[in-house]
Amino acid sequence: MMQTKQKYNKGAAMLIAVVFFLFASMTVIMGIINPILKQASISKNIIFSKESYYLAEGSLEDVIYRLKSGKQVSSIETISLNNVTATTTTSNTTEGKQVVSIAEKNTNVRKTQANVVLGTGASFNFGVQVGNGGFILENSSTVTGNVYSNGPITGSGNTISGDAISAGPIGLINNIHTTGSAHAHTIQNSNIDLNAYYVVKTNTTVVGTSNANSPDQPSANMPISDEQINGLETDAIAGGTISSPCPYKITSDTTLGPVKITCDLEISGNPNITLGGSVWVTGNVSIKNSAILRVSSGLGTKSVAIIAHNPSNRSTSSSIDLANSTQFLGSGSAGSFIFLISQNNSAEIGGSDGAIEMNNTSNGGAILYAPHGLINIHNSATLKEVTGYKIKAKNTANIIYDTGLANTLFTSGPGGGYEVLNWGEIQ
Repeated sequence: MMQTKQKYNKGAAMLIAVVFFLFASMTVIMGIINPILKQASISKNIIFSKESYYLAEGSLEDVIYRLKSGKQVSSIETISLNNVTATTTTSNTTEGKQVVSIAEKNTNVRKTQANVVLGTGASFNFGVQVGNGGFILENSSTVTGNVYSNGPITGSGNTISGDAISAGPIGLINNIHTTGSAHAHTIQNSNIDLNAYYVVKTNTTVVGTSNANSPDQPSANMPISDEQINGLETDAIAGGTISSPCPYKITSDTTLGPVKITCDLEISGNPNITLGGSVWVTGNVSIKNSAILRVSSGLGTKSVAIIAHNPSNRSTSSSIDLANSTQFLGSGSAGSFIFLISQNNSAEIGGSDGAIEMNNTSNGGAILYAPHGLINIHNSATLKEVTGYKIKAKNTANIIYDTGLANTLFTSGPGGGYEVLNWGEIQ
């Protein structure tokens, strides 16, 4: 019998071809998938990087805002959001402060930095700021802007177009309509369009949320210290001294300041007064009729102060009286104002003498400032901002806050609010 010899090498070529084809296919597939996976990883890292950047930028902006508005800032601030953490460090420089914010998510690190310098001026963050004497609104007087008072805020249904804050355990808001929120230990007989924060609330309508047992707000410091005012007076002296005639009367066009006037100052008629610097009057200031006072155009965004301060008599002297159709104008550049500062302290020591009286149609870019005295605003006076130990507004007086006051610069003098020198991302 013949035996058939089996051949076991049949199909080997096909198997080898299949194996080679499989390797070739895997190579092609991996060549396609790897770039896709890399691109997905890159896209994810871009998202993580953007999240890091936006949190770093937001944290930096928060610290800068607090520096500019005089709020408390720690040397190191930390904030976390969506698994991203930003650390913002504030350090002193020769000119001001340097703020650096670093945020990281999944090893994606972004850094932003800003440098701020201390401006020669002050920061006003409220339409009206009042000391312990409190704020009284009568008749149809109004405020367009926020009000912060260390004492009570009382009215007769008057409108504050903004927030109203009465600080401390004796804080009181009474018979006021606010279009914003209200903060006070006691709120009564009022209408609040947004939220109310209080311990005691009676006969009050709140459109938003009523927050009972809220903590009392802290008292706020005045935006210009006595030391700063002394610095402005020093600047005035540098421009020279006028000691006669007394009282010193101005009835025609002239340029005034920087200068110290060692007696009363009276401006009347319809003169145009150009202010070239601070004016310190060691007596009373009277401005009436249709006088126009303006900051010199050469001063740009800077502001000028007229200061009534008699160091030997602050209770019955050192007052400012504004009447008729007096106008107060800046230099023509945004952020330029005329500050009328009285150091009269009668209200602070229990007296009844006024520090600043504003009557009739006095208006324009004037800021009234009497940190120790009473400010009376009458009739149709219109102002940019008012700060005083005690303030009374009556008739159709209207205070319309100007946002440029958040960082006001004087022609010279001691430091006030911070200005941003530069801002950007760093390596």
